[in-house]
Amino acid sequence: MAIIPESELREPSGLNENERELIDAFMQGTIYSWVKNRPNEPFAVRDLIGGINTNWSQTPLQILYDRHIKSEKNDNEAFDAAAKDIGWIVKTLLSKDRRLFEVDNSGYVNTYKMIADSV
Repeated sequence: MAIIPESELREPSGLNENERELIDAFMQGTIYSWVKNRPNEPFAVRDLIGGINTNWSQTPLQILYDRHIKSEKNDNEAFDAAAKDIGWIVKTLLSKDRRLFEVDNSGYVNTYKMIADSV
């Protein structure tokens, strides 16, 4: 289906096909879990991978952080850049999902909500 309203999509650079597949599968799992457990609640990417879920070691998300560290960013810069990459990845995943998601970009971060009748 898609996200509404339609908006720009970007691809993080420097990922090989296997890395991207692992990240996509991991993030798709977090999205499915959110929608299953909180079906009528909007979410931001930080709800999925922030807070108590900020330690990405032993997850495919570590690849993104490491890529930015290798480009000589400091820890904070690398984390911020990796988080932005994940935001773009989630947006792309939602645009390809079989369900319809509504995006709200009126706040500091984008939030997404599944349209219940789109399943």
